[in-house]
Amino acid sequence: MSAPFLAGFMLSLSLILPIGAQNAFVLRLGLRGEHVFAVCLTCALSDAVLIFAGVAGFAQIGAHLPWLETAMRYFGAAFLAVYGARSFMAAFGEGAALKLSGTAPPSLRRVLLTCLALTWLNPHVYLDTVVLIGSISTQFADGRSQFALGAMLASLTFFFSLGYGARLLRPLFVKPGTWRILDIGIALVMWITAARLLLETIA
Repeated sequence: MSAPFLAGFMLSLSLILPIGAQNAFVLRLGLRGEHVFAVCLTCALSDAVLIFAGVAGFAQIGAHLPWLETAMRYFGAAFLAVYGARSFMAAFGEGAALKLSGTAPPSLRRVLLTCLALTWLNPHVYLDTVVLIGSISTQFADGRSQFALGAMLASLTFFFSLGYGARLLRPLFVKPGTWRILDIGIALVMWITAARLLLETIA
């Protein structure tokens, strides 16, 4: 395992680990066992595209389109606020949010569209993958491709571990109260992230 590969792996993993909107979404689907493979693969492939863009040198796009980041912040904040409200209402309802089985799961199309929105409408994803990983990759002139592969593998490993590892917690989430706590927690994560985006835009 080369030094650039390991550096890319560890950097990417450290950026993905903190709980966020995308991670909370993957965790919830993993607990319910709904479209886990497709969602994990979508998250990993999205990260791979963004990492490639950063390492390939496309991080300068923002310098030529200064309005793009601001627009993405507003769109992302609006989406997260709405999704957070839905999770909050689900916590106090009697719907499928409190059950592990017995109800029809959401369609794959709906789940993937939500997953893509949580990923691509979050400006922090671009700052982490395109800007930060892209800029640090310049330290490895002869190993940038290995650095990128390490970062991509970290993303793939994390999302599949989160998605399929969540099932180990399923006995705990048989209780409706635990689901309620999870839904409220997801709502708070969404709202806090949305507030951060707006505050950073205003500042």
